[in-house]
Amino acid sequence: MNLETSNKALNNKVVLITGGAKRVGAAICRMLHAEGAQLMVHYRSSAFEARGLQTELNLSRPDSVKIIQADLLDTAALPTLVSKTVKHFGKIDVLINNASSYYSTELGQINEENWLDLMGSNLKAPLFLSQAAAPALRQTNGCIVNITDMHIERPKKGYIVYSVSKAGLVTLTKSLAHELSPDVRVNAVAPGPVLWPDDNPQFDEVYRQRVISQTLLKRIGEGNDVAKAVKFLIADAPFITGHVLAVDGGRSLNL
Repeated sequence: MNLETSNKALNNKVVLITGGAKRVGAAICRMLHAEGAQLMVHYRSSAFEARGLQTELNLSRPDSVKIIQADLLDTAALPTLVSKTVKHFGKIDVLINNASSYYSTELGQINEENWLDLMGSNLKAPLFLSQAAAPALRQTNGCIVNITDMHIERPKKGYIVYSVSKAGLVTLTKSLAHELSPDVRVNAVAPGPVLWPDDNPQFDEVYRQRVISQTLLKRIGEGNDVAKAVKFLIADAPFITGHVLAVDGGRSLNL
């Protein structure tokens, strides 16, 4: 091991991240990997992006990144994500519940499928995956980082089920901080306008300019803004647990 590698903040730390193949998830992967982490990157349908990210990162550090496919709505499959991570890397230090479903649910048109999908991916999966990972995380005095949303306190109109699921994830974060203390820290990051959703006509230029005008810093964020917050909570916050860190350019103060 050379000095450059040994001085990395996350050297030899093993991270399991859900939904890590693209967008904010990929930004988190790249940043943590640059700091020395070994990654198990979960994806559901983004196989092409997952393989590309794996190849990219393994070129700089061979066999440091593995990918794993799973539908997070299949609760029975979640322990396998943990067991395969431990089997390959020997341990797990960090769980990042990043994968999320996001779409509108207008009152009067909400159905049970919407409820099961949004609550399942945004709240149920993080709970059961955290439960599965807890024994391994206790062994390493590891941590969990959940990715929630700035709308947890000010729900977005037309997004009832999504807003409820992300607010539930905040309560889950604080509950897990209690349950897993003192061995495992549990925190959350609440992004605001960071990367516009792909292929959604609702987010047209008029909408985007309105959002920017409501943001105190008068711009949207980047994936790396969220990634830096995640890295901070993992590597630089040993006395922080049960906390939700807003990364929203101040927009939540101005709605």
